[in-house]
Amino acid sequence: MQVTLDYGREGLRASVPDSSAVLSLIPVAPLSDPQAAVAAALGSPEGTAPLADLAKGRRDACIVIYDITRPVPYRALLPPLLEELEEAGLPREAVTFLVATGLHRPCTPDELEEMLGPEVCAAYRIVNHMGRQRDTHRYLGETSTGIPVYIDETYCRADLKIATGLIEPHFMAGYSGGRKAIVPGIAAAETILIHHGPHQIEPESSSAGRVSDNRFHHQCLEATRMAAPDFLLNVTMDESRRPTGVFAGDWEKAWASGVAFLERGAKIEVAEPFDIAVTTSAGYPLDATFYQAIKGMMAPLPVLKPGGTILLASACSEGIGGREFTDTLLGAGDLEALVARFWEPGFVILDQWNIQELAKIRRKAEVLCFSEGIPPETQKRLFVTPVPSVEAGLESALAQHGPSARIAVMPKGPYVLPVLKE
Repeated sequence: MQVTLDYGREGLRASVPDSSAVLSLIPVAPLSDPQAAVAAALGSPEGTAPLADLAKGRRDACIVIYDITRPVPYRALLPPLLEELEEAGLPREAVTFLVATGLHRPCTPDELEEMLGPEVCAAYRIVNHMGRQRDTHRYLGETSTGIPVYIDETYCRADLKIATGLIEPHFMAGYSGGRKAIVPGIAAAETILIHHGPHQIEPESSSAGRVSDNRFHHQCLEATRMAAPDFLLNVTMDESRRPTGVFAGDWEKAWASGVAFLERGAKIEVAEPFDIAVTTSAGYPLDATFYQAIKGMMAPLPVLKPGGTILLASACSEGIGGREFTDTLLGAGDLEALVARFWEPGFVILDQWNIQELAKIRRKAEVLCFSEGIPPETQKRLFVTPVPSVEAGLESALAQHGPSARIAVMPKGPYVLPVLKE
């Protein structure tokens, strides 16, 4: 049968055996009028006063937004939000957008226009968070595990603090959205490097779909409470990236409601584990780099047999990733030896956490990779096996596991949470 995989901007058609199980999000009706839904949520939020009441009398406001690596539907979210602020007496020059880059590169002007629209870009001040410039952050204290919390000064000095974002499965934090706009979104490198350290992400509980026992998540919560937003605006989306729910108000309560709503459509139960999983990194913008594509590799692990095969289709249009991540991976001849160094006191490399996640994947599975953005010879140095097409990759995997092998296909990759039935 033919399936369309999320790959780059256009998608990728591929032939897979008819017996394959396609794991997709459970359909949830999209909002018929997203802007009206946002306006209603702002006026009747969960756990706080309406945004208009919170904004009255404020000197200025900082709106934290995600960067280009997250497909947040800001063109639907922002008009009602900005209208509320203006009607409450906050002029446009008193509102700053702070892009929560974490340690990602800054967004370009073209990307900001794509995300927000040219009208917003022309009318408002927009600032990229620069996580490596510690002097632009404020120290707020330490968490119970000793994570120093440095948060962007632009946010800290704002009179009204608003966090926005998208709730989706996250391979370390359980789910994105909520607190992640602050930590790691607008935290300094000194905070992120320790919060993303090996002790935080190695436990099995630090994984997609898990919250209650997730150490990474709980440290994120603890750090964010030191810099709590006054108001949260988050959304969920369907397979076509249309908003399905709006969650606004108290940053913890509204986020928890959004997670509960998302789980009903994202968690897919399967009866038996699979030998082979065809997955993606959900297409552009998430599959622009190999760094982000690791999330797609992680997605099928809960339902993959030990020794199974993951076949990833990821465009990687921007290549491997940041300079440190790229240089570290290409310079490592032995993945496990490299990861062992992460546990040494004082040894820290930027973006090492995704290398640690890659090692987790490789301990359980072989990884075949179809990517037009990274040359095959370079892919081999990234601890994956390049294939010329999805079909060729499946042929290779079936030769290893046999013609009766169980195959899962995950066109949306990390947006789906596959779990084995109890």
